[in-house]
Amino acid sequence: MTTGRTATAPQRRRLAVHGVVQGVGFRPFVFALATELGLAGHVTNTGEGVLAEIEGPADALDAFCRRVRTDAPPLAEVAGVSHEPLAATGAAGFTIAPSLATGPRRSAIPPDVATCDDCLAELADPGDRRYRHPFITCTNCGPRFTIVTALPYDRANTTMAGFPLCPQCTREYTDPADRRFHAQPLSCHACGPTLSFTEPGRAARAGEAALARARRMLADGAILAVKGIGGYHLVCDAADPHAVTELRRRKNRGDKPFAVTAADLAALHPLQPDADERAALTSPARPIVLLRATAGGRAPVADAVAPRSPDLGVMLPYTPLHRLLFGLPGDPPGPRLLVTTSANRSGEPIVTDDREALDRLAPLVDGWLAHDRAIRVPCDDSVVRVVDGDLLTLRRSRGYAPLPLALPVPVRPALAVGGDLKNTFALGRDRQAWLSAHIGDMDDLATLRAFGSAAEHLGAVTGTRPELLAADRHPGYRSVGAAVRIAAGRPLHRVQHHHAHVCSAMAEHGLDGSSPVLGIAFDGSGHGDDGAVWGGELLLADYAGARRLAHLRYAQLPGGDAGVERPYRMALAHLHAAGIARSDDLPCVQACGDGESAVLEQQLARGVNCVPTSSMGRLFDAVSSLAGICHRAGYEAQAAIELEAAAAGYGPVPPSDRYTFELRTGDGPSIADPGPVLAAVAADVRGGAPAGAVAARFHAAVADLVHRMCGAARAEHGIATVALTGGVFANALLSSACAQALAADGFTVLRHHRVPPNDGGLALGQLMVAARAAR
Repeated sequence: MTTGRTATAPQRRRLAVHGVVQGVGFRPFVFALATELGLAGHVTNTGEGVLAEIEGPADALDAFCRRVRTDAPPLAEVAGVSHEPLAATGAAGFTIAPSLATGPRRSAIPPDVATCDDCLAELADPGDRRYRHPFITCTNCGPRFTIVTALPYDRANTTMAGFPLCPQCTREYTDPADRRFHAQPLSCHACGPTLSFTEPGRAARAGEAALARARRMLADGAILAVKGIGGYHLVCDAADPHAVTELRRRKNRGDKPFAVTAADLAALHPLQPDADERAALTSPARPIVLLRATAGGRAPVADAVAPRSPDLGVMLPYTPLHRLLFGLPGDPPGPRLLVTTSANRSGEPIVTDDREALDRLAPLVDGWLAHDRAIRVPCDDSVVRVVDGDLLTLRRSRGYAPLPLALPVPVRPALAVGGDLKNTFALGRDRQAWLSAHIGDMDDLATLRAFGSAAEHLGAVTGTRPELLAADRHPGYRSVGAAVRIAAGRPLHRVQHHHAHVCSAMAEHGLDGSSPVLGIAFDGSGHGDDGAVWGGELLLADYAGARRLAHLRYAQLPGGDAGVERPYRMALAHLHAAGIARSDDLPCVQACGDGESAVLEQQLARGVNCVPTSSMGRLFDAVSSLAGICHRAGYEAQAAIELEAAAAGYGPVPPSDRYTFELRTGDGPSIADPGPVLAAVAADVRGGAPAGAVAARFHAAVADLVHRMCGAARAEHGIATVALTGGVFANALLSSACAQALAADGFTVLRHHRVPPNDGGLALGQLMVAARAAR
C-alpha cells in the first residue's frame, strides 16, 4: 500500500531549457503543454533561456520533459533540457511568471522572421482590426534580433518598449489561448509604430497617406528609401529601364547586379524556380536567392537590373510593409517586381538611423518611406543559391543571424574578427559559435563603427566576454587593428587566411580536428606565409596547423588594385609568366592601350610595383579577359562571374576537349602550372573558338586539376576527405564539377551550406584555430 501511494503522489521538477527559446513562443507553448497534461507550476524567461517548475503525477512529468523538446514551436531550437527534482508544494494552476532580470545572460535570440500566413491573411481582411497594419506580427513571425536591446527577451528590452499596448492588444498579450500571447513586437493601428513619408518640397504624410504616396511614386518611376527590419533599402520599379538606370547612376553602382523583390512567385514568370529554390524563397528566413535563367526564360525586369549576370537575385516580401507596397485587392495597380538594394555605398553598412537616412540618402532618392520603430542592430539581406539541390549561403545575415552554430569541440570564450572584405565576426563559447550579421568591407570609419557596435551587442545578448581573440595574418587589415584594440592585453592569435577557410568548412561539418583534411582553398587573395598573395592552395590541415602541399604557380599581380579592377592586366601578367608572346589578335592586348601596355611590360619585366600571387580568382579574371569576356571589373568577381555564365551557356565539354594544367612535383609544394592552359586558350581564341567554349574548357580544367591534386595527396598522405572552400567556390559550375569528380573517386567532400565559402565564413575558422592554440 505504501508503494502504491508513493507512485501516485505528486512530484515537482525544475526544468532549464537552453537554445533558441526566447522570442519564439516557447513560454506560451510550455503553458499550453502543462495545461494539457494537468500540471501545476510556472515558467519564466531567464538570461540563459527558459526556466519552468512543474508539479503533478510522475507519468505526466515524464511526458512533459519529453515533449518540451519534441513538440517545441517551429521557430525554436532546443539545444538542451536539464531537470532536477524539487519538493512538491501542492500548488494549483500554471502561470507565466515575470522574467528574471538577474543572473548570467546566455540565451540565444532568434533571427528576424518573415510574416506568417496567419498575419498575412489578417493584413488583407477588411473585417480584421489589423487590416492594412504595416507592423502586424504574432508569436510566430516578425522582428526579433534587430529590435533586442538586452536580455531576457521581453518587450521592455526591445525597441518596442516605447509603444505601450492598448487594451485590446493587452488582452491578446495576456490570453494563453491567443496567437499573440506574449508576442513582444505586438501592436495594432492604435498603439503601434506609424508610417511616414517625406519628399522634398511637400508636407510630410503619415499612415495610409504615406503608403499611398509611396506606391504612386514607385508606379511613376521614382526611387525611394524604404525602412525595413534591418535597415533602409533603395527601391524602384524593376521593370522600368529609366528608373533602374537612374538608380544605378545615382548609386555609382557600375554593372553590379541589383536584387529584386517579387510580389509573388507568379510575378517572376517566365522564370521558374525549381522546387529547392522555391523552398528557399518561401522559407521563414526569406533570403535573396540567386536564380539562373533557364530555357523557360528570364524574369520580366529591365536589362539594367543585372547586366550580363547569369543570375538574378530574388526575394519575396518578408514584412507587412513590403506586402502593402505591392498592394492588396482593390488597391491601384503598381509594380510587381521592385529593385530592393541596401541603402548604402558599396561595402558600407546598411543605413538604419532615420536622421542619417535623410542626410546620406538625399542624393540618391526622391522620397523616404519610414517609421518610428528603431532598429537596434543593422541586418542586411541574406544571399543564398542552390547547388546540386543543397543550399549554399553566400551572405549569412537577416533570417539566419544570430542563430548559433554547434561546434564539434568546446572553446574558450573568444572573438574572431574575420577579414576585411565581407566582414562577419564570430563569438564562441563552449560548444556554440554565433556569427554576426553581414558587416561590410572594413575600409571606412562607418564600417569600423558598425563592427564595434555589433560586437558589443552580440556579446551582450549572448553573455560572452572574450578571453582571447583571433584575426588574420595580413599586416594591413583594419580588422586586425580592431582586434588589437579590443584585445587590450588579452591573447590575440593570428591565423593564416586559407587555413581559416579550411577550418571553417571543417567546423561546419562537425569535424573535431582529430584527423586532418585536404583543403582546396581557392579565392582572390589572402596573405601567405611567404609574403605573397595566396589563393590557389591545397593544404593538409587541421585546427592545430596547416601544411602547403600544392599551389598555383606564381604570377605577378601588377599594380595591386589596378590588376584586380582591370582583368586584362592580369591576363597579360599570366601570359608573361607563361612565356607566351602577346599579340594584337588577343582581346586582352586590344583592351590595353599602347601607353599602358609599354609601362606594364616594363613592370612585369622588372617586378616593379608587383607582388607574386597564386590566386585562382585572379586566374579566372585572366582567362575571362583572354577570352574577350570581361576586361574591366566594376564589382568584385565580375570577370569570374561572367566567365561562369559563358561556360554555363555553352554546356559541358568531354574530357578530350578540356585544357590541362601541368602538375610539377619536387622537394617543396607541388606546382600547378597554368601555362599549358593559357597557351591552349590563346590558340582557341586566335582560332575563333566561341568564348563559351573557352570558358567551359577552362572550368573543366580547374575541376580536373583539383581531382588530380587531391588524388596525389591521398596517395602520399592517406587522407580522403576534401574541403572545398574560398570565394571561388561560390561558382556553382565549378563547385559541382569538383564535388562530382571527387565523390566518384571515393573522396568525402565537404562543401559549405550554412556558412559562406567566402570571407564571410572566415571568422568561424579563425575561432577554431585560436581555440586549439589556447588549449
